[in-house]
Amino acid sequence: MTHVNTPARRTHPLIAALVAALVIVLVECLVFNFACLRSHSARPANASQSLIEQGANGAANPQVALGPGLALHGTGLLWVTDATKAYVDVSSNGSSPYAQVLMTSPNDIARARTTMTQAQRDELYRELVHVRLDGGRMQTVAVDAPRSTYLPYQDSEARHAQSNGDHTVRLWIEEATDSLIPIVGLDANARVPFSWNWAQVLLMAAFAALLIAFSPRSRLWLMPLDTGSRLQRGAFTIGALALAGYTAVQIYWQIAGAAPMAYHTPGRYSYDYDQYDHVAQALMNGHAWLDLPVPEQFAQLHNPYDTAARDHLLEQGVTHIYWDYAYHDGHWYSYFGVLPALLLFLPYRAITSLFVPGGLMLPNASADMLLMLGAAIFGCLLVIRLLKRMPVQVSVATCALSCLAFMLGSNLLYFWHRTNFYSIPFASGLCLTFLGMWLWLGAPVTRKRTCTLGCSDSADDSPSLSLRHVAFGALCIAATVGCRPTFALTALLAIALFFPQVRAVFSASTWRERAMRIQALRFLCALIIPAMLIVIPVIAYNAMRFGSFTDFGNAYQITVANMTDFHTPLSQMPRVLCYYLFLPLTFGNDFPWLELTAAPTPTWFFTETTPAGLFVLMPLALLAFAVPFMRRPLGRLYATLTSMLALAMVLLVFDAYVGGFAWRYLADFSWLVMLCALAVMAWLVERRPIWRVVFVIVLVYAIMLALASMFVIGRDDAMINIMPSRFADVRSWFTLLP
Repeated sequence: MTHVNTPARRTHPLIAALVAALVIVLVECLVFNFACLRSHSARPANASQSLIEQGANGAANPQVALGPGLALHGTGLLWVTDATKAYVDVSSNGSSPYAQVLMTSPNDIARARTTMTQAQRDELYRELVHVRLDGGRMQTVAVDAPRSTYLPYQDSEARHAQSNGDHTVRLWIEEATDSLIPIVGLDANARVPFSWNWAQVLLMAAFAALLIAFSPRSRLWLMPLDTGSRLQRGAFTIGALALAGYTAVQIYWQIAGAAPMAYHTPGRYSYDYDQYDHVAQALMNGHAWLDLPVPEQFAQLHNPYDTAARDHLLEQGVTHIYWDYAYHDGHWYSYFGVLPALLLFLPYRAITSLFVPGGLMLPNASADMLLMLGAAIFGCLLVIRLLKRMPVQVSVATCALSCLAFMLGSNLLYFWHRTNFYSIPFASGLCLTFLGMWLWLGAPVTRKRTCTLGCSDSADDSPSLSLRHVAFGALCIAATVGCRPTFALTALLAIALFFPQVRAVFSASTWRERAMRIQALRFLCALIIPAMLIVIPVIAYNAMRFGSFTDFGNAYQITVANMTDFHTPLSQMPRVLCYYLFLPLTFGNDFPWLELTAAPTPTWFFTETTPAGLFVLMPLALLAFAVPFMRRPLGRLYATLTSMLALAMVLLVFDAYVGGFAWRYLADFSWLVMLCALAVMAWLVERRPIWRVVFVIVLVYAIMLALASMFVIGRDDAMINIMPSRFADVRSWFTLLP
C-alpha cells in the first residue's frame, strides 16, 4: 500500500497543528481565565479578613465573625466544635462575583502537624475541606490547589446582593465535629488572578494531537504496519521509554515515602495491606505461614469463618483479626499468589538487608507500577502481533488506536490508579499472560522447503513452530498460577493456536515414523515441561499450607461472608452477567459528572458499585460477538479468536458465580473480548474508511469516561481520598468556567 505525497497533504498537518495551538491558547486565556476577566474590577476590603490575625490581635474584627461552631485551635488551625454552627461571616462590598477562602500557609501547616497527635493527623486533620457559600453548592478547597480556593456566588439572591453594595457573606464549613481545618479566613471581594495551567494546556494538546493524527485523511491510515521498519520500531520504543520513565519516577517516590500500612483499632478488624511483604519475610524465615499474631480468643472459635462470631469478639475489643487474610490451622496466610512475593518482594528485602538490618519493605504501589508497565508494553506488542497476522493489511493508525483501545478496554487504567495489594495479582497475571500470548502468536514461522509436525509436505513455504517461543510462552502462562489462577486458563488457547501440531500428536500415523515421533515429543516437551517447572512448586506450596494441591486458600479468607460456602445464587446469575456487560452510566451534577452505579440485588451476595459495564465503558467490545460469523475474513485467526471469545464467556460466568460482581474482575476476561473486537474493527476499518471516524469517536468517548472514572467519588482508592489536592486542583478547572 503506497501513498504519493502532495504539497497540500504535506502542509495539512502543520496547518492543523497551528490552528489547534491558537485555539488552545484562546481557550486557556479566555475560557479557563474567565473568572480573572470577570473579577478585574474587584475592590478587596481594606480591613484584614484573617481569623488568625484577629485572634492574635485579641480584638474583634467588625468585618469578620466566627460562628459558634468554630474555634481557633492551639495548632493554629480552625477547630470544628459544632458542625451545625460552623461558619464564617464576612462583610462584602459587592465588587466581585467571587469569594476566596484564605488558607493556612504550607509552612504553618507543617509546624502545626508536628504538634498534633497521630490520631489528629490521621482522623481529624482535613487536607481537603468541604465548604459552601450561603445559597451555593458544596465545593472543595485545598492548600496545595490555590485555584480551588476561589468560589463563585452561585445563588441568584447572593449575586443580586453582591451587585447592590455592602452585605454579609457566610461561608459554611462542611466537616465533622472535631475536625481540624487549614482555613484562616475569607475574602468576600476576591480578584481572581490570571493563571496559565500547563496541565490543562497539555491535556488539550493531547486531544488535539489525537484528532489530527487520526483524522480520516491522515497519512497514518495510508501507512502499512511494518514490524520490521526502523521508524515504526523507534516510535514504539520512544513511547515505551516515556512510559518507563514515568513509572520509574513513581516507583522512586513510592519507595522514598514507604511506610507500613497496618491499622489496628480495638473494636475493628486489623487492616494490614503489606501482605506480600509478610509472605516474603515468612519465606526468608523458612516457613509458609505469616509471622502475625493470632488472638487466643479467635483461635478458640469453633468456626472462625462465622461472621457473627467474629463480630462478637470485635465488640469485646479483641484485636489483630486480620481482614482479608486467610486463617487456617492456627496460622495466618495470604491467599494471593506467591509468585510476586518471590520475584519482587523477597529479592528487594534480601538486597536491602545488606544495608539495613532485616531489609526494607517494597511498597505495593512500586510493585504494581512495575508490573503494569510490563502489562502495558507486552499488551501493545500482543495487539501488534495479532494485527500483523490479520489477512488484511493493517495501517499504522489502526494499530496505534487498537493499542490504546486495548489498554482502556482491558481495565489497565484501573490498576494504574489503584496501586494497593489487591491490584498486584491482576497486574502480574496480565503482564505474564500478555507476554506468553505474544510469544505463542510469534511461534509460527515460515521456513523454505521444510516440513515439521503438523505441516503439509506439498508446501514450499510450510508453517513451522519456534519451540523456543512455545516453551517460554508456556512458562509465562503457567506462571500465572502463582499470581491469579484464572489467567492460567489461557493455556487452553494452545489448542487453537497450535491445532495442526496438537492434532498430529493424537494421530496414529505420527507415532509410526521416527522423525515425526521425535518432533511430536519435542513439541510436547516444549509445551509441558516449562509449565510443570512452575505449576509443581506452586501446588506443592498449596499442599504445604492447606493440605491440598488444588487449595489456594481463598475459602479461608476473613472477609464479608463465610467464604467456605459462598457463591452467587444461581437465580441471580443473569443479573450479575448483565451488570458486568451492560451496567449503565449514572451522571451527576458536579465534578466529575460521573457517579458510581449501584448493582442492586434481591438477595445479598458480593457486589460493588462501578461506573458501568464493559460494553458501556468500551462500546468497541461489542464487535467481539461478530467473530463467530467471520470465518473467511479472519482466516487462520478465526479458530484462535473464537476460542478467545468462548474462554472470555467462561471466565465471565466463573467470576460472577465465585466472586460476585467487582470492578477489578473485568480484567479476567475483558482483554480476551478486546482482542476479538479489535480484529473485527481492523477488518472493518481497512475496508470502509467511515469506520475510521467511528473508531476515533468511540475512543474519545472511552478516554473521557476513563479519565472521569479516576476522579469518581466513592470508588476504592478514590482520588479525593488518596490525592485530595490533585482532586481539588482538577475540579477547580471547571468551577470558574462561564
